[in-house]
Amino acid sequence: MFYDEVKIYVQAGNGGDGCVAFRREKYVPFGGPAGGDGGQGGNVLLYVDRHLNTLYRFSRKRHFKAARGKHGRGKKQHGAAGDLLRVPVPPGTVVYDADSGELLGDLTEPGQELVVARGGRGGRGNARFATSTNQAPRIAEHGEVGHERWLRLELKLLADVGLVGMPNAGKSTLLAAVTAARPKIAPYPFTTLEPNLGVVVLDDAGGGCQAEFVLADIPGLIEGASEGKGLGHEFLRHVERTRVLIHLLDGLSADPLADFAAINHELGTFGHGLAQKPQLVAFNKMDEPQVRERWPQVQAALEAQGRAAMAISALARQGTRELLYRAAQILAELPEEAPAHELPVFRPGEDEDAFTVEREEEDVWRVRGARVERLAAMTVWNLDEAVRRFHRTLERMGVSEALEEAGVQPGDTVYIGEKELVWEE
Repeated sequence: MFYDEVKIYVQAGNGGDGCVAFRREKYVPFGGPAGGDGGQGGNVLLYVDRHLNTLYRFSRKRHFKAARGKHGRGKKQHGAAGDLLRVPVPPGTVVYDADSGELLGDLTEPGQELVVARGGRGGRGNARFATSTNQAPRIAEHGEVGHERWLRLELKLLADVGLVGMPNAGKSTLLAAVTAARPKIAPYPFTTLEPNLGVVVLDDAGGGCQAEFVLADIPGLIEGASEGKGLGHEFLRHVERTRVLIHLLDGLSADPLADFAAINHELGTFGHGLAQKPQLVAFNKMDEPQVRERWPQVQAALEAQGRAAMAISALARQGTRELLYRAAQILAELPEEAPAHELPVFRPGEDEDAFTVEREEEDVWRVRGARVERLAAMTVWNLDEAVRRFHRTLERMGVSEALEEAGVQPGDTVYIGEKELVWEE
């Protein structure tokens, strides 16, 4: 089965915890704090592997979790960073945040990488908290929780030329005739249920130079494909990245001209610039006598629409070489293609110190905010000095004052992130 859209879950590693320790050494009476920092959590990274061509591997494994950072130790030994988790994807993979729909990256080139989840920073050890007024701090931090989210991966095949047409028009036969690809071929519609790729190599494409391009067989489209009928959206997606289209007409069809109009209507309705792509029209199955008889009439009708058509037989390989040369010529004349998507630019978000206070029930409150939630998660609650620091920070940030103004009472429950606290005067 051809997998071209999946959802996966990625979770970066948590940061390691900081350590509370003191230097204890003979002849060193005032060794001071010596607790090391925790290590950074591992990132989750997607990279392009040119040997992959589908998202099939994600049908078996959809959850990816990077390693956490190691904890800090005494003697100011910092914990090791968690290992980076590298997840391979095929060229042409577009990455979206599954919840927001935000485009995160378009991975097209072999070796291209994208960090999709960043590891949490390591907690600080007590050596970091030493000051002139507190030379023996008994305080450290937990490691920060790593970033986690669901991603939607969408594969859009990377091909120079795409074959489009009604079911049973002979697209797979043409692909097999001009490349080393071996798609399934049978005398009934919808034989091809997944896109196929092949490489066309032309020994002499004019001027003695060699031409090479990737040809994609897009499974047969039907009327209503742009609205999702059949497997319309799944198939049309793969046409987006092609630069030239070869529109194959079935010479044995009851009405090839109606087929031609229907496919172009679907391309235009789907949008994404499909209708504006250069299009070569090929009238197929000229090895059949009745097709040869109707060719002049079809050719004249297409020329009246401003469309120059070529007559071919994919089965007998008649006219296919000329068709491919023409496709190579159009490709050579096209300007260099701009990247499919601008690289996302990440700018600082809202003020990290910003927070909100919400009343969830009569005596239940919730404080939301990036910094305050991180502070609660990283505080080591069994260390009195760490708890006092947490309360001082809430006062400096204005959280305590905001809660009091909102009406919090002693004994009320206050949630900050995952931490449940009881409010006291």
